[in-house]
Amino acid sequence: MGLFDAFRRRRGGRSRGKQGKPGTLRGASPADTAYLDQWAASHRGVEAYVEPRTTVTETTVVLVAHDGEWTRRRIGSLDAAQRFGRKRSIPVYEVAKTGYPKRMRDYTERQRVLRKKAQQERDAT
Repeated sequence: MGLFDAFRRRRGGRSRGKQGKPGTLRGASPADTAYLDQWAASHRGVEAYVEPRTTVTETTVVLVAHDGEWTRRRIGSLDAAQRFGRKRSIPVYEVAKTGYPKRMRDYTERQRVLRKKAQQERDAT
């Protein structure tokens, strides 16, 4: 029995991936692509940053807008991300080579500060 087996059993079994086999990762779905399409269409200055597959997740793409707002979803592969970008005239970068844009980190920090401020205001009332 592995260290986390008891937790998995309590949650209803092991995770099931795109083939439904225990331990496999869930791949990109049409819903993921539709969401990325909608998000890219509703934001301006969008760029795509491809994150490589890991032992925990399949290949993902992070879309980053001009103001640093971002979203992440699974995508089939680097090739799939490049096709997605070409079809929508969005530049595609590999995170391992370029890193994330500063505006994305700045946006995340601004959101953290705003959440903290809102929490303090709720606590004060």
